[in-house]
Amino acid sequence: MTRRELSFYTGILVALGMGWGMTQPLTKIAVSTGYQPLGLIFWQLVIGAVAMAGVSLATGRGFPMTRPVFVACLVIALIGTIVPNSAGYKAIAHLPAGVMSILISLVPMMAFPMALLLGLERFSARRLVGLLAGLAGVLILVLPEASLPERAMLAWIPLALVGPACYAFEGNYVARWGTGGLDAIQVLFGASVLGAVIALPVALGSGQYVSPWRAWGAPERAFFASSVIHAAVYCGYVWLVAKAGPVFAAQVSYVVTISGVFWSLVLLGERYSPYIWAALGLVLAGVFLVQPRPQETLAEADAMQDSAP
Repeated sequence: MTRRELSFYTGILVALGMGWGMTQPLTKIAVSTGYQPLGLIFWQLVIGAVAMAGVSLATGRGFPMTRPVFVACLVIALIGTIVPNSAGYKAIAHLPAGVMSILISLVPMMAFPMALLLGLERFSARRLVGLLAGLAGVLILVLPEASLPERAMLAWIPLALVGPACYAFEGNYVARWGTGGLDAIQVLFGASVLGAVIALPVALGSGQYVSPWRAWGAPERAFFASSVIHAAVYCGYVWLVAKAGPVFAAQVSYVVTISGVFWSLVLLGERYSPYIWAALGLVLAGVFLVQPRPQETLAEADAMQDSAP
């Protein structure tokens, strides 16, 4: 990668991270008037499906209908959207958006022990230290009485951790069992369509359905903007992985976390105790240590290739 290419791709990475980070405070605004998760999730999936359908048509992607494809889309719809977003929308209504941004960044630290159990990763002392750093960050958030703005918020931390746990499992599921031959755009399209089909009757039956045919205020505009931004940055992330490689693109997680805290300060006026800033530092350090280095990724790939029959 030339210096000019590095500068260009770094700018794209920062832009994607800033966009992704903005979705946390926008979601906080969206749930501020009491909208329930499943109604919002349905429309988020519809917007995602429409966006991915447009990309698929523009790039000539098909969509094979096979049993492995259906299973992969079902798992990703449930574990990648419906379950984590149901928990996340509930939690963010009671927690600062900046704290949610910190907790979401725990995904790689939760994914590492899962990958060890599945035989997808090898033990590394450095990555174990990263796991412990992330755990220390969470403990700093929940143990000192002066960490969160209100101690009553502590009860919502476990619910906020459901999302990163689901995303960690989702990543390991894809690494272990694949996506039925689909690429990232195809699988997100399929999962969005299937997820919307699941979410709609449940939202209607539970009284959580949200009709778009109403006067739009700040919550409705914030939710629409968040859904569109999420679809756009996901497409951009897939493009960046193809152009600059997965190791480079993975660094977006740092930008997402920092920008999520930044946008929460700017858009919501949140203010944090020193404990939260310390937790942010520990979690970012943990993410840095847990992520595999490029040479480790190549070595593991070579080892897998050498052991193949």
